[in-house]
Amino acid sequence: MFFIDPSSHDIGRSASSAPAAFTPSVRRGVAIEAEDFRLSPTASSQRFSFHLLRRGTPLEEGYWQLRSAIFCQEQHLFEATDRDEKDGHAYPIAALDHSTGSGSGVVGVVRILEERPGLWYGGRLGVHGDHRRHNQIGKGLIWKAVTTANGWGCDRFLATVQLQNVRFFQRLHWTSIDTLEIRGLPHHLMEADLAYYQPGHERRPLAVGEPAGVAAA
Repeated sequence: MFFIDPSSHDIGRSASSAPAAFTPSVRRGVAIEAEDFRLSPTASSQRFSFHLLRRGTPLEEGYWQLRSAIFCQEQHLFEATDRDEKDGHAYPIAALDHSTGSGSGVVGVVRILEERPGLWYGGRLGVHGDHRRHNQIGKGLIWKAVTTANGWGCDRFLATVQLQNVRFFQRLHWTSIDTLEIRGLPHHLMEADLAYYQPGHERRPLAVGEPAGVAAA
């Protein structure tokens, strides 16, 4: 299981083949350390890809449904919904399974948000229960989240990570900088090594209510 704690607070395929409902990952085919994941999840898998979702796309409903299934129905960290006020300015990211014959095809989720200029957080990271044997999904979501924010002027990228997943994040070039308890469970506040997560080139969408010309390239 790969979960960034859902209560984080304060602290492939080519572009030509991608459906119009999402914007494709832009990094392709650069290798990193052998024991880690490839730089481009979309390039190293014909089955899975990772995408920043635009508001109102058909895939957005699958994103919300999977978040609810993981954090409400499975982990029981929330009751009716796991949505909060941060979702109003967060950017949703989804992992898609292109072999799925029915349903939304969304098999992994994460959100990123800028708490203040340059300071970004990841949260609501989860993988569908039937796909957790595919290690690349959790890694690909993390890669897409951090590289996307890094391309939008991120100076620091943080997340509160459940204790059992700390080693997993350390292998992906994250450092534990504090320990804390959230909803009765032990967590580590962790920071990504931005030198490892090269900046993406995907344009930042307009936030809800943001006038044209404000969003960063």
